Amino acid sequence: MRIINVLIVLSAFFYISCSDDKAAQIWTDRGEFALYAEYFNNAQNQYKVSVRFVESPAAELLSSSGMGKKDVPDIVAASWLKNSSTGSYFKSLEGLFGANKLSRSIFYPRLLAIGRIDRNQYLLPVSFNIPALIFSRGRDQELSNQFTIDFDEIKALSKNFNIISRGVYTRMGFSPLWDDDFLFASSFLSGTSFREANPLAWDSSALERSMAFINNWTNEINTSTQAEDDFTFKYFFEPPEKLIQSGRILFHYMESSKLFLLSEESKNALDFRWVMEQDRIPLTEDSVYMGIPKKAKSQKAARAFIQWFFRIENQRRLLEYSRTNRINENIFGICGGFSALTSVTEQIYPLFYPELLGRMPPSEYYTLPNVLPANWVVIKERVILPYLHDRARKERAEDTYPLERRLSDWMRMNR
Repeated sequence: MRIINVLIVLSAFFYISCSDDKAAQIWTDRGEFALYAEYFNNAQNQYKVSVRFVESPAAELLSSSGMGKKDVPDIVAASWLKNSSTGSYFKSLEGLFGANKLSRSIFYPRLLAIGRIDRNQYLLPVSFNIPALIFSRGRDQELSNQFTIDFDEIKALSKNFNIISRGVYTRMGFSPLWDDDFLFASSFLSGTSFREANPLAWDSSALERSMAFINNWTNEINTSTQAEDDFTFKYFFEPPEKLIQSGRILFHYMESSKLFLLSEESKNALDFRWVMEQDRIPLTEDSVYMGIPKKAKSQKAARAFIQWFFRIENQRRLLEYSRTNRINENIFGICGGFSALTSVTEQIYPLFYPELLGRMPPSEYYTLPNVLPANWVVIKERVILPYLHDRARKERAEDTYPLERRLSDWMRMNR
């Protein structure tokens, strides 16, 4: 990561000294774009791009002060770019498609559709991630599907794995309370449907059904919340992958962005299945997209970089560059996830991540989240996940401080 930080500083300096139409600046919350910019700059001599790290590019763009600045970016690459104002701030990218240009067919269709407004493409998908369950290698024969696993199978296998000695668990297959992100994935698959709406709306009844499902799971498979928490307190001083390898637990939830950054020793000892429920595989909400702001000053350079970046052969070169420089030990794939280019993920990734050979599920099962507010990541971390954490440990909804009030309190404190 130190290499990336240095490149960002050097990249910003370069932009100051080369601010004509052939030099574009990228705003991003993904440090690895500094590497991509460096590679692009060395690969040709007609255009140059620089990178500025912005903690929340979407929020910065949508603020009136941000758009009033002279240093408006030429490219934005980040999560949370799609919202009600996207069409107002970004330029249509339709001109990038056509003969001898980009083809829509190279992208995962559902990911590409998210960036479209009224038949115009404003954003292009860069990367995405999928939730998985990890388990000890050699147990694959116990599972019914070579790609995915659903909640009923997790519960059944976990119950058979459990061991109680003198009234306490010494082995536990899986607890939905071990990871708040699993609770969120469960709520998503239950139809909670979080979505942008000044700032957020959701289906309250679906959320309550999801929490009731988690409560029943705990009581049916692991006796009680207290039993799960006691087990967690006693044994989770080691990372989950070690507990799996030692036989203490059977499964643990892990998103692909973390799964493929495990040590080689751990990856050699572990297997995985993608989480799927009712023919739906939930993609995480932080998928990265790229667009050109309407006020960009160097649109020729911006378009040149985008055309270059979405060439299949160039993404393969970026993956090779990351491996050669050991960047792939800290960053998974392209921009921390699977590439939005179908053939890159399904044909090229297995050359760099052999565990993926023949393991990508059919993309028609991919289920994307709704459009979310630009500050979603903060709302999720400070409001949604704490609520799910508390609610999943209570039998009755009235025993938990309501989500609506939590959101209202947070908004009042952050005006």
